[in-house]
Amino acid sequence: MNARKGRRSDPDHDVEHDVEAVLDELYVTPPTDFVARRETLAAAARTAGRADDARRIHAARRPTLAAWAANLLLRSQPEESRQFLELGQTLREAFQALDADGLKDLSAQRRRVVSALSRQAAQLARDAGHGLSEPAQQGVEETLRAVLADPDAADQWAGGRLVTVLTPPTDFGPGTAPPARTPSTRAPARRSKDELAERRRARQEELTRAQEEAEAAERRLREERARQAEAEAEHQRAREHTEQARLRMSAIEEELRQASEEYQRAERAQQEAETHSRSVSKALAEAERAARETTRKVSRLTARTT
Repeated sequence: MNARKGRRSDPDHDVEHDVEAVLDELYVTPPTDFVARRETLAAAARTAGRADDARRIHAARRPTLAAWAANLLLRSQPEESRQFLELGQTLREAFQALDADGLKDLSAQRRRVVSALSRQAAQLARDAGHGLSEPAQQGVEETLRAVLADPDAADQWAGGRLVTVLTPPTDFGPGTAPPARTPSTRAPARRSKDELAERRRARQEELTRAQEEAEAAERRLREERARQAEAEAEHQRAREHTEQARLRMSAIEEELRQASEEYQRAERAQQEAETHSRSVSKALAEAERAARETTRKVSRLTARTT
């Protein structure tokens, strides 16, 4: 696969530095937004004084929905895509050497891998807000079959800029017999039993390797789907936890507000009680003073009458 590394993630900035990165980003833009995005990027290139880049961007053709989903799969799952391309090379070599029974087993493995990967492409398209119709889904599967069967198709998909679906060659399909050998490549009519056994063993080894790689690809797909499901579940749990924390915070804030009001009321009551206490103390002091004066007066009057 033609991997391009070390690029900036902002396409508007990339247009001043790497038109290839801009085109890569453009071809994972949903088809409904493709033309508007293309014109924006082309205008940015022209403004930056890059007329040649602007012409290249403007010349980019909008992909079909199926081709866009295939591009999205390649860019979103680079490791799986690399392994899928390697699997295609192994399968093409195996189809050249295996007998009819071996081809039947290998074709079944190939169908399962293509089906699993096309479902993953459909999920990526849905996540991007564009579900695939049945014809578009079939177009993705047809493209993936072509990638496994045809090295030219594999190179096109690896570029990540498909405009339309790829069509697999007619001589690479389920149950297809191995290509006929030319007279110059046919084994001699009288080969020894040891040579025949060695050929069968080599073919069986190729089949086993191809089957193992196909099974490994299926396992990786299952593991990625499981990780995705776990990540979504964890995200949901985090959202629920956040909502619960928000509700608790709201309840605490309400309790704090009520406590603050109660404190203010208690403080006012205390101030009023202190004022009242001072008033009562003053009145008591005045009453005590009056009582003392009255007692002294009574005492004086009593003394005069005796």
